[in-house]
Amino acid sequence: MQFSELDLNNTYSYADYLKWQIEERLELIKGKIFKMSTPNRTHQELSGYLYGELYIFLKNKNCKVYSAPFDVRLPRKSKEDIDIITGRSTGYMCYLQYCYS
Repeated sequence: MQFSELDLNNTYSYADYLKWQIEERLELIKGKIFKMSTPNRTHQELSGYLYGELYIFLKNKNCKVYSAPFDVRLPRKSKEDIDIITGRSTGYMCYLQYCYS
């Protein structure tokens, strides 16, 4: 399947998202698909700096910071009620709430 084959007017589920074998970077937000742009040089530089700072801050704590892209799921009320999927996002904020809750 190609991105061009998706109907951008449709509402999709997380289950739909998992079935796609699409090379483009996508986000699923409230059931709608958005194409993500490629990060530019400034983004990469700032991302690297932020990773370094968070790595130092979280060192020897029960937390981890990830710089490699992976899917992040943000549920509304439960794990079954997924609201936002940031496709191949980085893990800067994923586990911070977990670490301090």
